[in-house]
Amino acid sequence: MYHALRLAATLLPPDVEQALRQALDEETDPLARQHLYVTLDNAEAAGRGAGLVCADTGFPLFFVTAGSHTSLEGAFITLWAAAGNATRRATHDNYLRPTMVHPLDRSNPGDNVGRGMPRVELRFAGDGDGLEVIACPKGGGSEIFGTFYRMLYPSDGEAGILRFAIDAIREGCYAGKVCPPAIIGIGIGGTADLCMQMAKEAALLRPVGSRHKDPRVAAIENKLLAAARELGIGPMGSRGLNAVMAVHAEVAHTHTAALPVAVNAQCLVGRRWRALINASGETIYTGALL
Repeated sequence: MYHALRLAATLLPPDVEQALRQALDEETDPLARQHLYVTLDNAEAAGRGAGLVCADTGFPLFFVTAGSHTSLEGAFITLWAAAGNATRRATHDNYLRPTMVHPLDRSNPGDNVGRGMPRVELRFAGDGDGLEVIACPKGGGSEIFGTFYRMLYPSDGEAGILRFAIDAIREGCYAGKVCPPAIIGIGIGGTADLCMQMAKEAALLRPVGSRHKDPRVAAIENKLLAAARELGIGPMGSRGLNAVMAVHAEVAHTHTAALPVAVNAQCLVGRRWRALINASGETIYTGALL
């Protein structure tokens, strides 16, 4: 967890870097191009050990997947202690800025560890005996200005989903609030909390530009990406094409009287890194997602 967090803070995931370079090829406005140059130059310096890909290291998040034959010494509850230790160490070593505070009195523990933080999401999938750990230090701006939720009426249908989502993208990307080009996650259906979770995980845990396997959902992704390119908003809120680099949507069954929709943005550096651990304890680190 510590090393995945450290790598996420200092290396651009390869799919994110490719998307940023594609945006640089497309943009013609000098300010838009300069924003992308600075981001890529800063990331290159971070990769050499000269700083971080972004100074706002945001919220410490871990997404852990275990197989049906995975067992942990001390049981799975040890994951939360390990995440806390990794976060404290990464903060002490200056890979994370101490940004987590109590919501009421704003007291700062100084190590990013407190009630609910770091966040650990554990799920089980497949018949393996290893662990997948994805560390995502999610930037504050993308979370603060890029989170939207609305309970639509079923009669609003796809048109209502598209209208709400593009309005949310415009609001978040305007003036560069979510640090665009953003990765936009859309959650459609489920309960309110599931809808929000789907939106966040769509933004954080899918390869940039991947398409949903359901062609109806993929069509919504394509429509929103095309519409976002018509907003006139570019990198960091300048004039341009690339308000977003990708739109990813996920769906879940919902109540017959409901149509919940959520939007969650990830900033242009798209920080995440995977640690794949087998039953022998051997670990592979990679910025690529399946």
